[in-house]
This record gives sequence, structure tokens and C-alpha cells, in this order.
Amino acid sequence: MTDSKLPSKIDQLVGQRLRWRRRELSLTQEQLGEKLSLTFQQVQKYEKGVNRISAGRLYEMSVALDVPVLYFFDGAEDYLAMPNQQLAEDSEPGPLPLMDHEAMELVAAFQQIRDETLRKSFLNTIKAAAASGKKNDDG
Repeated sequence: MTDSKLPSKIDQLVGQRLRWRRRELSLTQEQLGEKLSLTFQQVQKYEKGVNRISAGRLYEMSVALDVPVLYFFDGAEDYLAMPNQQLAEDSEPGPLPLMDHEAMELVAAFQQIRDETLRKSFLNTIKAAAASGKKNDDG
């Protein structure tokens, strides 16, 4: 049995998504902390998944970062299905990809698509294109 007060894999995912969105908006931890009346250290702990984020605080973050609350849970099923050894308890989630301006535009546009079927279709198309490019690089 796990202690429900300890951060879990979902807490790590939410923290990673928080960090990703903050970076996407080119905000520092200090700037986000000011928007939320937090210290940068608290933002840092949330981003690393060390501290759990309450429902109320998550809502405040979604407003401050101009995303729906569900943004923080995108990809949760895949993330939770990862083997535990890939997410050691004392390590932070894997590094986020460096995002250039074009990638940030792609993410922003993708997030505006409300039709779930269409979003999944685009995602599958992008994954197929990426896999095709990788095969060409390997062979």
C-alpha cells in the first residue's frame, strides 16, 4: 500500500506539463510564482513532482497559463503505463524536448483542436511521418 500523500507518477506528469507550458510561454519560475503568489522554489517543487498540486491550485495554474485543466493530464494513460524503472522515485521526469518557435506553434495549434478524433488522426499522421523519417535515416 502506498502513502496517498506521497507524489505519484500522475503528480510527476502534471509537474512536467506545468514546466512545459511555462517554458512554452517563456515564463521563468519566478514569473509564474508571482502570478500564483508562490515562491519560485514552490513552482520548482511542483514542476519536479516533489509536491502534489491541489485541485484549487491546479485550477489557478490553468487560468494563469491559459490552458484547460485537462491540459495537465494529456498523455496520462501512456505515462502511467510506463514501467516503474523508467521513473525512479528520486528522479525527475525525463527532459522535455527543446522546442523551437515552429514546434511551439504546432503545439499551440494542436491544443486548439477540440475534436478528439481529429486530434488523434493528426497525432497518428505526425507519428507516422516521424517514424518514416527515422527509417530513412537508419537505412
